[in-house]
Amino acid sequence: MKRRYFLKRTSVGTTALLGCFPASLTTLAREIRGGTLERRPLGKTGEKLSILGFGGIVVMDATPREAEQRVSKAIDYGVNYFDVAPSYGDAEIKLGPALEPYRDQVFLACKTTERKKEGAARELEQSLKRLRTDHFDLYQLHAMTTLEDVDAVFAADGAMQAFLEARQAGKVRFLGFSAHSVEAAMALMDRFAFDSILFPVNFATWHAGNFGPQVLEKALSHRMGILALKAMAHQPWPKDEHNKTAKCWYQPLTKPEDAMMGLRFTLSHPVTAAIPPGNETLFEMALGLALQFTPLSAEEAKAIKTRGLAASPIFRHPTG
Repeated sequence: MKRRYFLKRTSVGTTALLGCFPASLTTLAREIRGGTLERRPLGKTGEKLSILGFGGIVVMDATPREAEQRVSKAIDYGVNYFDVAPSYGDAEIKLGPALEPYRDQVFLACKTTERKKEGAARELEQSLKRLRTDHFDLYQLHAMTTLEDVDAVFAADGAMQAFLEARQAGKVRFLGFSAHSVEAAMALMDRFAFDSILFPVNFATWHAGNFGPQVLEKALSHRMGILALKAMAHQPWPKDEHNKTAKCWYQPLTKPEDAMMGLRFTLSHPVTAAIPPGNETLFEMALGLALQFTPLSAEEAKAIKTRGLAASPIFRHPTG
């Protein structure tokens, strides 16, 4: 059984809402589903996605059988949002067959790091073939970081030309981007009416790095779908400890109580979904934790802010 919580949009400005973060979900119509993951709207698209997304790295280097099992378990939990990219090793090759039986039930997102039209068009066709589908629900510019990246994709021979042509041809439904800098994210939102943004929303980067509040404010003002990265990130690896957790370039939150804190911080913002680490053990833990999600209270938000301010964020805005 599922219950829908239709929360009215408030008349206050976005900046005021941000002042309440991370405890206000008044801009979202949340769908609470008994026994499976909550779903939330993706901006203005009309789509509703599970609050956890399945990152393709979860099946990278897996056997075909392992990939099938991991996808099937996610589906059982109510995951309907899957995201992958060619840069994730063999993830597309493994995810395609595993996801094929469920393709009409899920929202499939893919990305490209190509900045020119020809390369983006070529990579899109390759990804469609590997994922065994005739379209992507969301296609994204991947890992946009510098203003030079932004200029490149909007040039006459830039990737955006391939994106627009693919949308016109029905090969993609919605267009978005992932970004790893505030500058690139802000510039992209100024240049085009994207449907979604994929961006780090993390307790430490938010509070200690001033990395995120300004981006979410702008995305909300455009009524974009907000997809969150790095909810379960802790800090950079210490110098004498490098990548001790497979598939994590940062030190993740591995204790259930800490991971729950990270997820609750991120999901207490008006984001659509969070993508946990690609490490399969941590992803499985996140599935169970997300079933128990409740928004942060004011006191909990204050405690997490104190912890976040004392942390070493994996991203920092230069003015932070």
